[in-house]
Amino acid sequence: MKAFAELYLALDETNKTNVRLEALDLFFRTAPEQDRLWMLALFSGRRPRRIVAAGRLSLWAAEQAGIPAWLFEESYHITGDLAETVSLLLPLPDRPEERSLSTWITLLQSWRGLPEASLRAQLRLAWCVLPENERMPFHKLLTGGMRLGVSTNLVFRALAGVAGLDPAEIARRLTGSWHPEDLDWESLIAAESGDNRHQPFPFYLATSLEAGPEELPGAPSDWFAEWKWDGIRAQLLYRTGSVQLWSRGEDLITASFPEFALLAGRLPERTVLDGELVAFKDGKPMDFQELQARLGRKSASRSLIRRIPVLLMAYDLLEYEGEDWRQKPFRQRRADLEGIVAAANMPSLLRISPALACNDWAAAHEWRGKSRDQGSEGLMIKRMESPYGAGRRRGDWFKWKVDPYTVDAVLMYAQRGHGRRAGLYTDFTFGIWRGQELLPFTKAYSGLNDAEVRDVNNWIKLNTLERKGPVVILPPVHVFEIAFEGIARSSRHRSGIALRFPRIYRWRRDKPVQEADRLEELEKLLSQVARKAPQPGTGDLFKDLP
Repeated sequence: MKAFAELYLALDETNKTNVRLEALDLFFRTAPEQDRLWMLALFSGRRPRRIVAAGRLSLWAAEQAGIPAWLFEESYHITGDLAETVSLLLPLPDRPEERSLSTWITLLQSWRGLPEASLRAQLRLAWCVLPENERMPFHKLLTGGMRLGVSTNLVFRALAGVAGLDPAEIARRLTGSWHPEDLDWESLIAAESGDNRHQPFPFYLATSLEAGPEELPGAPSDWFAEWKWDGIRAQLLYRTGSVQLWSRGEDLITASFPEFALLAGRLPERTVLDGELVAFKDGKPMDFQELQARLGRKSASRSLIRRIPVLLMAYDLLEYEGEDWRQKPFRQRRADLEGIVAAANMPSLLRISPALACNDWAAAHEWRGKSRDQGSEGLMIKRMESPYGAGRRRGDWFKWKVDPYTVDAVLMYAQRGHGRRAGLYTDFTFGIWRGQELLPFTKAYSGLNDAEVRDVNNWIKLNTLERKGPVVILPPVHVFEIAFEGIARSSRHRSGIALRFPRIYRWRRDKPVQEADRLEELEKLLSQVARKAPQPGTGDLFKDLP
């Protein structure tokens, strides 16, 4: 664990790419091979599940440290991180031992399912031998909260340097379902890769287009435009006679969408398509909330499939008859994809994402203006000659989303954040007017810059009215403009309304509290959105498109 703890600390102390690459390179060259594989798993989101609930860990750690529970809770509110709080408050180990990362993880996994008394006893024994500098990563593993602010692309880049391979090849080998105990280090970094018949490709991600397509190089004819669908990104694999669906999060989701098995035999063998999984009924996309009802299920009943039918809106071809198609220009991939989708002839499950004619950028602005009416989030704009990359690389694929909805709301409550902004108030609750009452209606955690965070924290410390646990109650003084992507009716919220992706857009220091928005205005917006939303039987989305 020593090498991993040193890596964890080195990455946490800097945001300089070269320094991080050096730390990763050192780890890959010196750590035990099984620890290297576990590190790759942890950095790519394959964290072991939580072993101990937060409440139990807090109680046991306070008892081990010999302090009252209230003092532990106050310490936790200051640090904003449970693993850090426990690590700082525990007494020094009686007899520290050096154990590898993989040894600790194997031990933690053996604790799963133990009775509470046995689990507590095992944890106390571990605290007696756990070196002080290894406490933080250990407790992150224990709570299932191992998240590091380092991109997987940077990790793959470092590993590629050690292995003498292209980072995209490393990404391909580590995409899909795998477990560190089933991998062999030498095979992973070998010049020739092994069997990857059941693995998806790394997803290529678009970057945001802020100022509009006029900033793109070349002529509009050098670019391709289509809708940015409001679903989940997915790859459809047809290999060895079976159909698989993989999400962008590298989860195998075939069981949640069993109807796609009907595409078997209708696609060329060993073909991989990229696209958006969209809830779709009567010629129109359904609301994203409908699709969520089908996500994460181990199976889907016939009634659910009939109630919320889905299809893959295909927009790229990654493998064709066993040949990697990713380095071919998008122009060719798109043409071949159109032929494959047409030959499959199953529009209820597989459709081509329609091209939007853009002879000039004014046409692109017109299409973008129609996005919400079509059930999309905006436009995707792709360079015609671009290959299919891995990860987020600026230059070839752009997403040009519609402007968000906004509402002016009043800051009512605050709570300290976690991670890098631990100890600072960054989790805010906002309210709007209902008559003469301020009604809490949404939370937001992001959007302020560092200077604004300092300003609002200084004000909160001087103006707190009351504390309720970690939450502080504030006087209604400040108005913030809240941006959001969607609005829906909700029985779970006191206001009866839920916002999608709310975040702070700007601090309205110029606006008095009395001029903040009212619930009736959000109700009006909700009615407008409901009228514009695609309704069953209102026609085919594709009939007017070229």
